[in-house]
Amino acid sequence: MRLSPAFWFVAPALALLAVFFFLPAAAALGLSFTDFDIYALADIRRLRFVGLDNYRRLAGDAEFWMALRNTLYFVAVGGPLSVLVSLAAALLVNHRLTPFKGLFRSLLFLPVVTTLVAVAVVWRYLYQPRYGVLNYLLSGFGVGPVDWLGDPDWAMPAIILMAVWKNFGFNMIVFVAGLQSIPESLYEAASIDGAGARQRFFHITLPLLAPTFLFVAVITMIGHFQLFAEPYVMTQGGPAGSTLSLALLMYQQGFRWWNLGYASAIAFVLFGLVLGLTGLRKPRGAAEEDSESRSLPKP
Repeated sequence: MRLSPAFWFVAPALALLAVFFFLPAAAALGLSFTDFDIYALADIRRLRFVGLDNYRRLAGDAEFWMALRNTLYFVAVGGPLSVLVSLAAALLVNHRLTPFKGLFRSLLFLPVVTTLVAVAVVWRYLYQPRYGVLNYLLSGFGVGPVDWLGDPDWAMPAIILMAVWKNFGFNMIVFVAGLQSIPESLYEAASIDGAGARQRFFHITLPLLAPTFLFVAVITMIGHFQLFAEPYVMTQGGPAGSTLSLALLMYQQGFRWWNLGYASAIAFVLFGLVLGLTGLRKPRGAAEEDSESRSLPKP
């Protein structure tokens, strides 16, 4: 059988994906059915196949369910907030009256490329209970000091606020690209017809940004389900496990306690959760095309 020349062009990339992605993923899946731990790491003969025992253990693990609740809370609150802030920033920097658009885009994108350790140092000072800037601002409104990172009720909202500020710049750039793809003639025609700014936004901007919204929502959801760096740097999962995420729990089980089989099971539960939610809804365009094709008369 003669292979197409195109295959040889993509073969190096496919080989790299197989070696550094698919093979490790398959190995991790296999580990999730074993009791691989530090003893098996020292002597492979201690490795035992346990089947679905790791997944059954997850079902009865209170720490796992707490981490799942925290992750879902972060996704449900932080995801929409990040998308809305990104859209608002994109509308501002893309407005025709905004000067120095390139400069503002660069400045708002800077937190995305700033190392999280440096960001965490700054935000820990902002959240400092006695001398922090945030509590100082709240005191002007008569609000008492809040222990942002030490109170279980406020630790996750504090992580969400920092994560939104850190990551909204990437989605902002995507929204700016979507806004710039909308023909200016549509806004001019709407203005001639008497449509105001609000009507143009809801009847032109939002509908034509629907594909961009879908893309941003999906990548934001996937990124938020992988919450790890923020609680790891800021709170180590505390206080009282209020910021413990699935990814952080997986890290602790795998690299702190060396329960690598159990950590692999957590990883694939997280993978299944993200995969299920990502494929839960068919894109609107595909659904409309299907309905239109069904409504067309047959020849």
